[in-house]
Amino acid sequence: MSRRADEIRRQISKRRKNYMENRRRTVKPTVNPSPFSEDEIETSVYESDPKDSFHPLWNRDVFLMKILISAILVLVVAIIFKSPSTTFDKFRASVQKTMETEFQFATVANWYESQFGKPLALLPPFEKETENPDKMHDYSQPVSGKVLEDFSGDGRGIIIETGQDADVKAMSGGNVIFAGVKEDIGKTVIIQHADHSESWYGRLDSISVKTHQNVKEGEIVGNVAASDENQKGEFYFAIKQNDTFIDPIQVMKFE
Repeated sequence: MSRRADEIRRQISKRRKNYMENRRRTVKPTVNPSPFSEDEIETSVYESDPKDSFHPLWNRDVFLMKILISAILVLVVAIIFKSPSTTFDKFRASVQKTMETEFQFATVANWYESQFGKPLALLPPFEKETENPDKMHDYSQPVSGKVLEDFSGDGRGIIIETGQDADVKAMSGGNVIFAGVKEDIGKTVIIQHADHSESWYGRLDSISVKTHQNVKEGEIVGNVAASDENQKGEFYFAIKQNDTFIDPIQVMKFE
């Protein structure tokens, strides 16, 4: 029995020695052996799931469902607007009002800056407004002059008599949402501010800014157009707060 056990031990020792010698011959000391075989590597490279190539948050089914729902909503709204029925009048008015409302670029830029420390990449740097939107008396006077026509004239703005070719300055920092010609007040610049207000600068002879441009408080936006006598200038100025025009005389002083 003892002789048989000794024979088994010798065979085990011999096999272990042969295994170690074969391992030293086949494994190079400078290369780390891969834990996977070549077949396993090829399988992982060429037979990977196509879905793994997308972002982990990407879901094709959800994306296609969102596109389908969006298309259905657009189609439903189009059908409602084309329908002659008066049942949808309230809905049509609500949608139209929403589409006509200006997007608050200045407000979004101001919020982003307060949350993340810098403005959106798609928007120019925005000058931070006063923290209290009700303190409108802090606004700068766009131009010096006396009031020729008060707020009761058209219920939107006032007309100010200025010097000829006087510079018109932004009353506060914001984003230019309109720079062009309006039918009733000629060349006009409209600036949107972070407190949801808008300032209108009309009857300009020239415009110095462009739409979507960011302007700082006191920055020149244009020049006043000359009056009929060609000795003085006439400037139209209005302030819109939350979709309602307010009297500029109530928030700043004029001659």
